[in-house]
Amino acid sequence: MQLLASPVHRFEGRPGDGPLPAPEGELAGSIRIRAGLGIVGDRYFGKPAHRDASVTVIAAESLPSGAGLVQVRRNILVRGIAVDTLIGAVLTLDSGDGPVSLQVRRRANPCAWMDVTLGPGGFKALRGKGGIRCVPLNDGVLRVGPVEISVA
Repeated sequence: MQLLASPVHRFEGRPGDGPLPAPEGELAGSIRIRAGLGIVGDRYFGKPAHRDASVTVIAAESLPSGAGLVQVRRNILVRGIAVDTLIGAVLTLDSGDGPVSLQVRRRANPCAWMDVTLGPGGFKALRGKGGIRCVPLNDGVLRVGPVEISVA
């Protein structure tokens, strides 16, 4: 549904101060993924501390109406996949340019910023359904639009 690759951290400092402005083009029509490194152009690409969790996925069903990736700072927004149940699995997405396989490592837990970006109660609402952190297993491209999904 949505793809985000942001070169900057927007949630710095105190949540009460509000997020930094969004750079132009962080919501993208397509993203290029590199095995073991993450999303080209994203703030976590190739960072050693994030190599096992460089790509994040969240289900649209977890978000309040009208919210998207800009508010939660995840990379891939999908619909109809219970992503929070996939810890340890391999999630494969194919939007037409070939499959991209993601090893699901752990939950992407929400933080206090959710009460600012989603509104009061956002942090509590996302507990247990804040998405997943993954490591890409192969190079590929994902595009906004219909996607074939498989889980192993």
